Amino acid sequence: MLRPLLLTGLAFAAAGHLHGQNLYFPPIGQGTWDTLSPASLGWCPDRIDSLIDFVGAHNTKAFIILQDGKIALEHYYGTFTRDSLWYWASAGKTLTAMLTGIAREEGYLDIHQPTGTWLGPGWTSCTPTQEEEITVLHQLTMTTGLDDGVTDNHCTDPACLQYLAAPGTRWAYHNAPYTLLDDVIASATGTAFSSYFNTRLRNRIGMDGLWLPLGYDNVYFSRARSMARFGLLALNRGIWAGDTVLHDTAYFTAMTTPSQGLNESYGYLWWLNGQPSFMLPTLQFVFPGPVMPDAPPDMICGLGKNDQLLNVVPSRNMVVVRLGNPAYTNAPVAVVFNNEIWQRIEQLPCTTAVAEIGTSGNWGPYGDPRTGEIGVVLPAGADRSDLELRDAMGRVLELRYHGDRIDVQDLPPGTYILGLRGIRADARRFVKQ
Repeated sequence: MLRPLLLTGLAFAAAGHLHGQNLYFPPIGQGTWDTLSPASLGWCPDRIDSLIDFVGAHNTKAFIILQDGKIALEHYYGTFTRDSLWYWASAGKTLTAMLTGIAREEGYLDIHQPTGTWLGPGWTSCTPTQEEEITVLHQLTMTTGLDDGVTDNHCTDPACLQYLAAPGTRWAYHNAPYTLLDDVIASATGTAFSSYFNTRLRNRIGMDGLWLPLGYDNVYFSRARSMARFGLLALNRGIWAGDTVLHDTAYFTAMTTPSQGLNESYGYLWWLNGQPSFMLPTLQFVFPGPVMPDAPPDMICGLGKNDQLLNVVPSRNMVVVRLGNPAYTNAPVAVVFNNEIWQRIEQLPCTTAVAEIGTSGNWGPYGDPRTGEIGVVLPAGADRSDLELRDAMGRVLELRYHGDRIDVQDLPPGTYILGLRGIRADARRFVKQ
């Protein structure tokens, strides 16, 4: 089994994704959950301690890492325990996104239809023509065109929902149109939102928790393990053990890939890493590179106020959960802190060299970048013209070869991403020190 430090993508792939695709699902209605010892994953005890101490020093209450569905790390801080409840904040948007897909699959709603189909006319202060152009899809993608610069952008009263731009032409992190998705689902299904959520999603995967109104917002509270359960469902693309909670694979794919060209790092209420650019709440500015450059490029996230985190990484078979108070400032989403956590997660494996890639069709780099060269095992049907090298900011770099090996002699120290053109989610990472 590979345990590299310098080739971190392969380190975690060896411990999870490349070691086997089978996922463990904890029983429903029981408190048991299988664990993996960090030692079995090749993680260094001092680096584990450093990660736990770093997370705890920043107002964290609960921190969980799942590997292959099993608990690899679980730590609670202060008086907070496994049975304590905490709020998801905007990380709970991912729950609504999944539930919208379920309601769509069951024939209750069409996301391309006007929101007014279910909320009735006059749900905004727009003209009837302007309002008719806003669809459920615009609510899912934060592109309603409604003004997020009003005094309270959480306010769902029609007077607060004012026209600013044509739907689909402007991305803005606007909470009120998102919150109204709950009413859309309730109206479409003819069922109270919480009841529909409980029967279609929560109970089927053994979550606990409840939705509570806080001002205009509808906020989900649960134990940390319930967030981990939902992350595991997302990791398995809507399937819990043998129970398919969301059958619509096309919707799941659309939910977890770029939903529009304005903010490439946003799907249907999910944040997406590894994209060419990103936008952030409250700012009408496009930043280059991935939103969290030190995290796996295929990671999808639920990010909430005060640094609530739900990270799902298919290439690693990994889920990471963090609940707590603000790590730094009262930010709408936890971008900086999440990236810092991943800097430390990437350093968990102990050893420093790679002897071989493995078998069963695995691909990726091998060797030690400190020598100035690394080799690459390519998947069947690919050649080296299919390879693409990017830096941590997502910028494409020139690939140079020395014989059949990649020349990394002139690369400055840092994290690099080696991928196959057109398949961003199957990238491999290495670190040159």
